[in-house]
Amino acid sequence: MIRLKRAYAAPAKEDGARILVERLWPRGVSKGRAKLDLWLREIAPSAGLRTWFGHDPAKWPEFRRRYRAELRANPGPVRLLRERAARGPLTLVFAARDEERNSAVVLKDLLGKEA
Repeated sequence: MIRLKRAYAAPAKEDGARILVERLWPRGVSKGRAKLDLWLREIAPSAGLRTWFGHDPAKWPEFRRRYRAELRANPGPVRLLRERAARGPLTLVFAARDEERNSAVVLKDLLGKEA
């Protein structure tokens, strides 16, 4: 089972392994409060892609396409997430305000289709 959770939400026992999938640390969240098992920076969208997207809903379909292309070019981190998910519950922790259109949503979808 793969879940998504904002970095600002309280950790829960049922989260299982908690992995931050952001390139930048979430503002205002202490490492102790985050209770992460891993910070997987290298799976986050490139700085250029993130800047281009700017969380503009109109750019969401193209962002998904471009981000998937970046993930295909660097399959190691995706493989690591897939292995973690096979061991038990996995929560992808993200910082974006938009809970429906962010890189963690793309990752969860990708992992669900290739698991």
